[in-house]
Amino acid sequence: MTANVTIRIQQADFDIAREISALTNGHTDVGAVVSFSGICRGNDDGNAIAAMTLEHYPGMAEAEIKRYVDEAISRWPVQGVTVIHRFGRLTPGENIVLVVTASQHRQAAFEAAEFLMDFLKTSAPFWKQEEGAKGSGWVDARAHDDAAAARWTKS
Repeated sequence: MTANVTIRIQQADFDIAREISALTNGHTDVGAVVSFSGICRGNDDGNAIAAMTLEHYPGMAEAEIKRYVDEAISRWPVQGVTVIHRFGRLTPGENIVLVVTASQHRQAAFEAAEFLMDFLKTSAPFWKQEEGAKGSGWVDARAHDDAAAARWTKS
């Protein structure tokens, strides 16, 4: 069985309900859908954020995401995966990323979605610059994100 896969990197916003419907429409073999949406926060560790600018490496970002989607499909019996990641300047409350996984059973859908988000946070070629009261600066990788992704590494 071939999974229905959508990967988009775009500047425009997305409609979560529409994306879930597009992934599951006509699929009677889907019994579970898990979605994760990342939203631009208005503060980080007590520091106000006015905006975040996301940059990516076109072509490479899509290929890297596809590599992890393919791995998720090989690990879990998923019928569909949607990954949408925005770029450009975003303000607090705006959508950043959407991961939707569809499977016959919830455990596979949950695990595949979590796996994909962990690797999007640590391995996808996106760079974030936050604007705040103290000026702007690039966001460094965080140890807890690396630890979350490391648990999926095959021994």
